[in-house]
Amino acid sequence: MAFLKLFTTLFSLSLLLLVSPSLSLSSPSSSIHDLLRSKGLPAGLLPEEVKSYTFSEDGCLKVFLDAPCMTKYETRVFFERVVTANLTYGSLIGVEGLQQEELFVWLPVKDIIVNDPSSGLILFDIGLAYKQLSLSLFEDPPHCKPQGGLRNHVRKEKGFEALR
Repeated sequence: MAFLKLFTTLFSLSLLLLVSPSLSLSSPSSSIHDLLRSKGLPAGLLPEEVKSYTFSEDGCLKVFLDAPCMTKYETRVFFERVVTANLTYGSLIGVEGLQQEELFVWLPVKDIIVNDPSSGLILFDIGLAYKQLSLSLFEDPPHCKPQGGLRNHVRKEKGFEALR
């Protein structure tokens, strides 16, 4: 009986810690993906290699990686060592530390918004334009390669056809 009471108390406290917006959270990489899901965003917006993050009561999210890295969704994406944004339900606003390649030009991603999850679309504000992509591209956290590593990896694995 005492064990059940202790378990119930610990479970309640852990739920309180997860739900309370007034706490600053720091967590291993898998938890950032859970946080994104709980805020109506796909887990794959951030790479698997996230080392830790902080999330404060005012919505300020800071994500820390071991080193800058690149991955690919529809186009190549570059993550700086620290990525920051204001996280609210369905959006990352004022993103810093994230760039997307468009027609051989690197553009900063400013905002990421899921207005209607049932539409299956996610909106990226890349400064000069808005780009809508399928949410399915971001279901799973991608692996992120050190800067320049993605291009070399693609050539070795698939040849020059993969670069088209």
